[in-house]
Amino acid sequence: MQGALDAAGPQAAHIARLWWIALGVSAVVYALTMAALFVAVTHRKRAPAVPTIEPAPDAERRGRRWVGAAVGATIVVLFAFLFADLVTTRALAAIERPREMLTVRVTGMQWWWRVEYRDTVSARTVTTANEIHVPVGRPVLLELESGDVIHSIWIPTLHGKRDLVPGQRNVLTVQADRPGIYRGECAEFCGHQHAKMALVVVAEPEAQFRAWYAAQHAEARPPADSLQLAGQQVFMSKACAVCHQIRGTPAGGRVAPDLTHLASRRSLAAGTLPNTRGHLAGWIIDPQSLKPGTRMPANEMRPDELRALLAYLESLR
Repeated sequence: MQGALDAAGPQAAHIARLWWIALGVSAVVYALTMAALFVAVTHRKRAPAVPTIEPAPDAERRGRRWVGAAVGATIVVLFAFLFADLVTTRALAAIERPREMLTVRVTGMQWWWRVEYRDTVSARTVTTANEIHVPVGRPVLLELESGDVIHSIWIPTLHGKRDLVPGQRNVLTVQADRPGIYRGECAEFCGHQHAKMALVVVAEPEAQFRAWYAAQHAEARPPADSLQLAGQQVFMSKACAVCHQIRGTPAGGRVAPDLTHLASRRSLAAGTLPNTRGHLAGWIIDPQSLKPGTRMPANEMRPDELRALLAYLESLR
């Protein structure tokens, strides 16, 4: 189970500390309130036999003192929260000051994430989908954009949420201090399949990250046998090549996820399905039954065509 209290980086640790402070103060306030209520109930005076209209002078003074004390305590608590929030904000700002760091552009689309590792040489830009690989212990700057509507990225073990607004560029700095796979979600309702718009951050040692990056930079492997070759021909002859890109082939679509290294990913359809042969086949044939409203249409093909296409897609590592 992952959550905002299981901090894996310095940004999330500051946010978790603020949460614990808020919980501690709230618990003290609750305990004091319950204690005052208990005292009031157990020390209640019996009503006089003959009701009087005028309250006792000392009772009125005590009442005023209690109200004043409650107002003063409320102001102290509010300023304590404000101070803790300011300290946390300053700490996060100090971490996120511009400096040389790995930059990854993340674009929110209905309902998936395009992930691009930018390079000054455009040919060296690496594009993938729904997975962000980062080296452990190194800050990573996420440049956030939206391709359609407002989204919000939230990776609770690494940082708080940050909005992706059409026409506006936001940034978010994350750092993972231990290896692991950290799940993220879209945290802003963005349409029918908002709940199925997940991603993962894969934090790995520097050498492992560099190996992954080098592998992703390579073009797709050519078909290794006749079945994979037939599958490639199916891909190019159907609508797949219009929307998807496979680098090293004529397929150059940009409106759907890049599939150059599809088989190396952990899931399909932004975390909706595990990346297995059965789920991939179901997703190709009838994606609307698995993720209604997705832009990917159903595909009619013969069993031998599907078998060949699966063999080809599973070779894209």
